[in-house]
Amino acid sequence: MSNVLVISGSPSPMSKTELVGDHVARRLAEYEWHTGHLRVRTLPATPLLHAHAAHPAIAAALDQVSRADGIVLATPTYKASFSGLLKTFLDLLPQYGFTHKAVLPLATGGSAAHVLALDYALRPVVHSLGARHVVQSVFVLDKHVVHEDGNLHIGQSGSVMLDAVIEQFRKALVGTS
Repeated sequence: MSNVLVISGSPSPMSKTELVGDHVARRLAEYEWHTGHLRVRTLPATPLLHAHAAHPAIAAALDQVSRADGIVLATPTYKASFSGLLKTFLDLLPQYGFTHKAVLPLATGGSAAHVLALDYALRPVVHSLGARHVVQSVFVLDKHVVHEDGNLHIGQSGSVMLDAVIEQFRKALVGTS
């Protein structure tokens, strides 16, 4: 059984990015994969910013990454790039921290003008970490994600894109397990 970890780099507790990450985790759990969700914003700030990898909470987060077969990197788009919070966490990983892992880069944002942030900003970092397979990135527009009464609703076009990349990621995971 594969172990999948969603890593959310949003600083907001009511983040659409986290909601989409939760959605992806639930969908992957349907295939009987163990899924977890690491919300970087919940890690203690001082040890995170000082790269104190021996701190118990930081060490536990790094251990989650090392045990995962698949990683979903979920980030909001800020100033045409992925979040600094996510970058801070990725900087703590060993040089080849994604070796033997399948990775799904996913972003949310207000404008399709930022869609290339995944390919030009996040993908090179993922490759430098030695990912075995990086599936097609997916960018979900904020307007396609609605959270009401505790339920997540993803618009038709966002849902179709997510379904396609979840299937690609699922196939990539089959190769790791």
